[in-house]
Amino acid sequence: QVQLVESGGGLVQAGDSLRLSCAASGRTFSSSHMGWFRQAPGKEREFVATISRSGRSTYYADSVKGRFTISRDNAKNTVYLQMNSLKPEDTAVYYCAARTAVGSSPSFSKFGYDYWGQGTQVTVSS
Repeated sequence: QVQLVESGGGLVQAGDSLRLSCAASGRTFSSSHMGWFRQAPGKEREFVATISRSGRSTYYADSVKGRFTISRDNAKNTVYLQMNSLKPEDTAVYYCAARTAVGSSPSFSKFGYDYWGQGTQVTVSS
């Protein structure tokens, strides 16, 4: 069982930065691939970024590549999403998720994740 709690969301202006954190409980964090997804009103939940168990591999959606950075600290059971040069279209609820399947690779699909946080709202004004 993994419990995930996101924090760090807020209201910012276009061009600003935010850093989201996701604190995980349970002993499986370091063996889990972690992902960030987002969901805007009326839209499907979409992939943002994922990071492998070790942190050596990261993948991003094209829409955030070069602006967002995912990282993790396994000693703190925490995954981060640094978001720079924010745009109004980044406005959404951001969720972190854990993929615990043994032997798996990081996934771009929301269906590949077993545990989800409650989400944190990010609003970017123009």
